[in-house]
Amino acid sequence: MKKTLIALLATPLIFSLTVFAAEKKPEVGGGHIPAHGPPPVKAKAPAQHAPERTPQAAPAAKRSFADKPGHPAAPHVEKNDKWVGHDTGPNDATYHIDKPFEHGRFTGGFGKGHVWRIEGGNRERFWFNGFYFSVFPADYDYVADWNWATDQVVIYDDPDHVGLYLAYNTRLGTYCHVTFLGNS
Repeated sequence: MKKTLIALLATPLIFSLTVFAAEKKPEVGGGHIPAHGPPPVKAKAPAQHAPERTPQAAPAAKRSFADKPGHPAAPHVEKNDKWVGHDTGPNDATYHIDKPFEHGRFTGGFGKGHVWRIEGGNRERFWFNGFYFSVFPADYDYVADWNWATDQVVIYDDPDHVGLYLAYNTRLGTYCHVTFLGNS
């Protein structure tokens, strides 16, 4: 009787310890796909004499977006679909393109219902399903840990930077600005 009582009391304790010991799901990445892209940032006045950057120029200093312990230093999306790092607005010279949509517009599908597996390439040129993209040079450092042969991405319109899209990596939960290079 005493052993049965101990067993009955111990069983819930064992199950609760299992729940507490279970690995906590990451707050960023881990397959989460944002329901929507970032909202547009309210336009700020252009900075006086702000140097214009061409697509080949990258900024001198990199900003860290690690807003909480354990979050990546790259721009990322949290589980509540907050786009961390997409806050500079349309007047940010870093993301200026002289000839927006020079190679046409991406028509493969945007957002949560369109997950694409990267089939090859690197940051200068990668592709999936016959669509070709390039990471915008200002974001090169943010994609150092992307796997250009197997990672899955979701493409979103960039509401602030004309000619750019946002490629969101579902594994890492990070994103970068990309230009569309056309399709085959």
